Amino acid sequence: MAQGLIEVERKFTPGPDTEERLQELGGTLEHRVTFQDIYYDTSELSLMRSDHWLRQREGSGWELKCPGVAGISGSHNEYVELTSEPAIVAQLFVLLGAEEPGTAGVAAVLGSLKLQEVASFVTTRSSWMLALSGASEEEPKLRVDLDSTDFGYAVGEVEVMVREKAQVAAALEKIFSFSTMLGVPAQETAPAKLMVYLQRFRPQDYQRLLEANVCSEATGDSTS
Repeated sequence: MAQGLIEVERKFTPGPDTEERLQELGGTLEHRVTFQDIYYDTSELSLMRSDHWLRQREGSGWELKCPGVAGISGSHNEYVELTSEPAIVAQLFVLLGAEEPGTAGVAAVLGSLKLQEVASFVTTRSSWMLALSGASEEEPKLRVDLDSTDFGYAVGEVEVMVREKAQVAAALEKIFSFSTMLGVPAQETAPAKLMVYLQRFRPQDYQRLLEANVCSEATGDSTS
């Protein structure tokens, strides 16, 4: 698989004072944006059932999230993010057992791979950046995204992006340390936006993912 950044993240349920607390902790509001996410899969959910998540985000393009380092458990998620279309296409053809068509973009191969839209929703996001006290300038910063969707679900995410597997453990330590300062209970988990969408609007697909034991996914985006 082509190399991509490793996203280490933890989701939580934001409260009415979360933004105020972020300011107190030295957070800087980077932006507030609204965008649409469209997720694609086969009718059998071949990608999602193997913990792979193909998304087209308004203003950002295509992304394929692939499972990260095995053997790390807890109330967090970790994924390798592919954003280069050639890398995404190559990985899709491996996952779905088809012959790669050369240099075609993602949109051009949806039909041949029998990929179809399975979810579409709009998110309003406020994004915050923070550096923990004592951290060096070289250390990756924390990002906190607070999301609200057009179907009435709100979720927060603490995220660190790293380039190497060796950095994952330190990223997790940083995420949990900050989560404690933010007031997030140690064992709290919050479902990804996509999971809540499927549970509400495509319950049969949601049940299939439950049976495949992949409903802890973090798309939105960690599932950001």
